Amino acid sequence: MIEKILQYIGFERYRVGHTEKIASALGAFLGILVVFYSSTYFLPDASSYLIVASMGASAVLLFAVPHGPLSQPWPLIGGHLISAVIGVTCAKFIPDIFIAAPLAVGLAVGAMYYFHCIHPPGGATALSAVVGGNAVHDLGYQFIVSPVLINVIAILSVAICFNFFFKWRRYPVYLAQKQAAANKTKSDNTYGTITHEDFVYALSEFESFIDISENDLLKIYDLVTHRHHSANIQYQNLQHGHYYSNGEHDKLWSIRQIVDWSDANEAGEEKLIYKIIVGENRRDSGVMTKNEFSRWVKYEVVRDDENWRRLDDSAES
Repeated sequence: MIEKILQYIGFERYRVGHTEKIASALGAFLGILVVFYSSTYFLPDASSYLIVASMGASAVLLFAVPHGPLSQPWPLIGGHLISAVIGVTCAKFIPDIFIAAPLAVGLAVGAMYYFHCIHPPGGATALSAVVGGNAVHDLGYQFIVSPVLINVIAILSVAICFNFFFKWRRYPVYLAQKQAAANKTKSDNTYGTITHEDFVYALSEFESFIDISENDLLKIYDLVTHRHHSANIQYQNLQHGHYYSNGEHDKLWSIRQIVDWSDANEAGEEKLIYKIIVGENRRDSGVMTKNEFSRWVKYEVVRDDENWRRLDDSAES
C-alpha cells in the first residue's frame, strides 16, 4: 500500500552517492552567493530578493542535474532573458496586475517552447518583472540586462568552473559527450541497427517534453547492453550472508540475502534460507534448494551508499 502511494505521488529514491549530493549543495551555495551580491548591487532594496529567488531555482538545475536538457547554457540564458522581456513588457502595458502577472508567465512558457530554451525558473523571472515593485518597474527594459543578464552570466560562470573539478559532472553537457566520444572506438559500438533517428522518434512519441537527452538514452542503452548478457551464478558459488538480485525491473525487482543453510532433503539437495531485502514481501523469509536459488538469481550485488551495485565477476566477493 505504501509503495503504491509513493509511486502515485512520484516519490523517487535517488540513486546517487553522498559525494554527488554534497557537490550539488556546495555548487548551489557558491552560485547563489555570487548571484546574491550581483543582485543587491543593482537592486539595493528588498526587490532584489525576488530576482535571487528565480536564480535559486536555476541553481537546483545547474548543480543538481548539470547534464539535464533544462540546465544547459542556452535554456538558462534564453529562458531568463526572453522571460524578462515578456515580463517587463506586460508590466509596462498592462495596468491590471491580476492580468499582467499570469499573462507574463503563460507567454514566457510558450516563448521558451518556440525558442527551444525551456528553463522553469524563467517563469519566475517573468513574474518578478511584474510583481517586483517600483524598484523593478523603474528599471524598465534595463531589468533585462541588470540584474537578469548579469546574474545569468554569474551563475553560468560558477557552474562551468565548479563542475570542471568533477570529471563526472562536465558542464555544459557537450563536454561530457565529447569526452565520451573520444573514449569510444568504432568497435565499441553496441547500438546495432539503432540510429539517431530511432532515439529522436522514441522521444517524440511521448508528445510532451521529456527531461532527458538523446545522449542520456545512449548512455543508458550502452550500460544496459554491456551488462545484460551474463550467466546465472552456479549454486556452488553461492555464499552465506551475501546479497543476490534477480535482475528484473520495477515491481519484479528483488534482492535476497542468504542467511543460513539447512539440511539436505531426501534427494540429497542442500537447502538455503533467504531473507527478502528489496522487492515484494520485503522482510519475509523463504527456503529454496541451492539449485532453485541459482536459477532465480542473476548476479550478486553489494550496497554502495544508499544504492545497490552489481558485483562484477572480476570483483572480489
